Amino acid sequence: QVQLVESGGGLVQAGGSLRLSCAASGSSFSIGTMGWYRQAPGKQRELVATMTRGSRINNADSVKGRFTISRDNVKNTVYLQMNSLKPEDTAVYYCYAELMGRGSWGQGTQVTVSS
Repeated sequence: QVQLVESGGGLVQAGGSLRLSCAASGSSFSIGTMGWYRQAPGKQRELVATMTRGSRINNADSVKGRFTISRDNVKNTVYLQMNSLKPEDTAVYYCYAELMGRGSWGQGTQVTVSS
């Protein structure tokens, strides 16, 4: 299991941008898929974007064209650049990482978009 530390959340006006980062530590093995999920109040956790170690990306339709996921395999860090933010993007954003078939979650970072 790996430890995940997220940063970069905050409060932004609609149309603004934020960049989330998530650093993984605690393992000498290569980390597989990394990505981001989010959970809004009263809703289930949902996929935002994931990226395999080989750079294959899976995006939610709701963020295509606005959010960009990237990763640095040397630093074991995944990023989420969020542009053109909307109030409906408001949620707690969770980092996710897979190691040897087992998933780990970060503690979550709040993103609030005001209208």
